[in-house]
Amino acid sequence: MAKRSKRIEFLRQKAKELGTVDLPTAVRALKTLEKDLPKGIQPCRFDQTVEVSVRLGVDPKQADQIVRGSIVLPHGIGKTQRVLVFAQGEKAEEAKEAGADYVGGKELAEKIKNGWLDFDVAIATPDMMSVVGPLGRILGPRGLMPSPRAGTVTQDVAKTVKEYKAGKVEFRVDSGGNVHCIVGKLSFDESQLVENIEALLKYIQSLRPAAAKGQYIRNIAISASMMPAISVAA
Repeated sequence: MAKRSKRIEFLRQKAKELGTVDLPTAVRALKTLEKDLPKGIQPCRFDQTVEVSVRLGVDPKQADQIVRGSIVLPHGIGKTQRVLVFAQGEKAEEAKEAGADYVGGKELAEKIKNGWLDFDVAIATPDMMSVVGPLGRILGPRGLMPSPRAGTVTQDVAKTVKEYKAGKVEFRVDSGGNVHCIVGKLSFDESQLVENIEALLKYIQSLRPAAAKGQYIRNIAISASMMPAISVAA
């Protein structure tokens, strides 16, 4: 087991002492966690990505309890996403005009089969799924496979490209019943992070499966790329 750095040990202790707090307090604490670091310990030198983790009271093994969705956060995520679109003809032109980074068909599929994955989101028109389908084993495990449920298999490619360029994010419950989702950068104002997280939690709440029993949202935590998690009151 790798030894934790002095920085991480110090931050973990601060987060532990904080305990479980309300969302605004948690965001404020995350943004100031590196203040007053002991002498000789350097703070992180890049703008860290902030993520929310939510443990849900669902059984992901049951098809009717899978929670997944996509949302355009009020303040984006502080990153311009590289969007790939599988389309042809008029739809390909629409995707290009909307700002897609890569547009094509079989030639893109071949590049992906050969190991190219320099994109963050993949979108496809329904008529291109015969080309996209065989890529499932490559794109699926990475969360990049176009899906009708996620809204990435669509005829309205222009709108979808613009949404992802504006900071739309996707999430899907994992095998342990947890949802992880990026909600911005540590450099965001406290109010921007709070509003993004509130919008995400409200949306997740709206997706509660009818088959889910008991408490739905069980635990919430926020963290940054190089920071320990801070527990948020559910």
